[in-house]
Amino acid sequence: MSSKEEILFCPLGGSGEIGANMNLYGFGEPNNHKWLMVDCGITFAEESVPGIDVIIPDPDFIYQNKNNCAGIIITHGHEDHIGALTHVWPNLKTNIYATPFTGALIREKFKEKRISIDEYLKIIPLNGNINLEFLKIDLVSLTHSILEPNALLIEYKDKKIFHTGDWKCDLNPMMGNNINEKKLKEIGDKGILAMICDSTNIFTEGRSGSEKDVKESMLRIFEKQQKRIIVTTFASNAARMQTVFQCAEKVGRHVSLVGRSMHRIFNTAKSCGYFSDIKPPLDPRDTKQMPREKIVYLCTGSQGEPNGAMNRICNETHPDINVAQDDTVIFSSRIIPGNEKKLYSMHNILVRRGINVISEENAFIHVSGHPGREEMHEMYDWIRPEISVPVHGEHRHLKEHNLFAKEKKIKQPMLIENGDVLKIFPNKAEIINKVNSGKLLVDGNRLIDEESPALKERKNISYNGLMDINLIISRNGNVERSPLINLRGLPLHNQELNEIKYELEDKILDICRSYSLNNKKQENNLIDNLKNSLRKILQSRLSKKPFTNINLIRL
Repeated sequence: MSSKEEILFCPLGGSGEIGANMNLYGFGEPNNHKWLMVDCGITFAEESVPGIDVIIPDPDFIYQNKNNCAGIIITHGHEDHIGALTHVWPNLKTNIYATPFTGALIREKFKEKRISIDEYLKIIPLNGNINLEFLKIDLVSLTHSILEPNALLIEYKDKKIFHTGDWKCDLNPMMGNNINEKKLKEIGDKGILAMICDSTNIFTEGRSGSEKDVKESMLRIFEKQQKRIIVTTFASNAARMQTVFQCAEKVGRHVSLVGRSMHRIFNTAKSCGYFSDIKPPLDPRDTKQMPREKIVYLCTGSQGEPNGAMNRICNETHPDINVAQDDTVIFSSRIIPGNEKKLYSMHNILVRRGINVISEENAFIHVSGHPGREEMHEMYDWIRPEISVPVHGEHRHLKEHNLFAKEKKIKQPMLIENGDVLKIFPNKAEIINKVNSGKLLVDGNRLIDEESPALKERKNISYNGLMDINLIISRNGNVERSPLINLRGLPLHNQELNEIKYELEDKILDICRSYSLNNKKQENNLIDNLKNSLRKILQSRLSKKPFTNINLIRL
């Protein structure tokens, strides 16, 4: 390795937030780095951004360096690690590396978008390796809340970096192998320059818990139920899916999958050799005449998503499934911060109808996929890095992880955020640059930035309503017929609506009399005058200034 060569790390997403993971590693001499992307995920928008469901990290920096992008490695198949691929990859056209289950999920995503990916999607076996011209990466199977989670051992010349991805130390996983403590110790013995590590549960004392413990608790709950059982969980959690199937079989019930994502994950896992020992699920349409005590529905929508199956069941709009008094609904997932209001509303609707609601608040029906502090201690003791780089967490998680690394006597505990360019080698680790790390919003089939005029207009309409005015102007420059006034989203009852329309119409005609309507040079001034004057009327009457659109239609 020449004296000028560097190793850089730059998160574009996922550091300072939970979700939207997109990490870059740079290797080589300054201004001539080869870049490797690790993960390419989304986060979900809040309700304050109308019309937007999905947000991705702004990939502008890697687009600028796309000729030097050596590939994208995906650690596992959660949406916050693969969801942005179909938006970002078409501008990079580089190889994507993934294990079989994750690769199958990625292939389905591109198939939905009608993008051919076969030439570029490289499937790597579990614990396999990737050899690039300048770099070697070993995949290290860990445990998490989805199939085939991988850490990466990245070797550049004689320097080694350990990127954990999302992980936990499940001593009794339902699917996949136990975490390989011996192998992780051997990795640590090789001498690790830096560990880039998950921070999600750094505030959680003890261990995250095992899926087998959830299974035992779930079985006890199933055994007590006399009527229909509905379980809702994250569709991606194949181990939880298997738990439900096995518990249902032990109590003599059949499982029916409800929701597109649930079917997709089940079928993908089965095509990769999983779920070989469980009974096939029933179609919901075939369960309508079954006794209530013989069925378990496994549904999407555990976070109260509007289009999730659980929400439609709760609101009695699902075409195939209904719940009745004494049925039981099990929310087998954690309540993600920000979703409390939606979920508690669903809980209340169900309880009022006499349905039993079981959640993490009153039963042991979920374990996290991320490591508690005891597991973090173990990982640090196994890997023993010189440099610690916390990722996958909000700022408070990253800071706590940084303090934890200091307690573990790490030589160089670092603290970074999205956009920071961290020089890991040579010399002492330090932040040497800051690159663009904003967000792009998925709006329909387009990507827009956070300052998009379209989004500002939509927010304005959602908060203040809409006033749309159509003025028909005759050839001789007169207003032809009454103005067409359309008011939407304003707090008006019918009688008041008519009164305001008459007042607006009078004001429009008064203003038009002061202009020569045939003079197109005055058109912009006329429109501005109308907008300001009409909005003042509504502001004085309603304390609202609606988004206003004036259309001049000339005959």
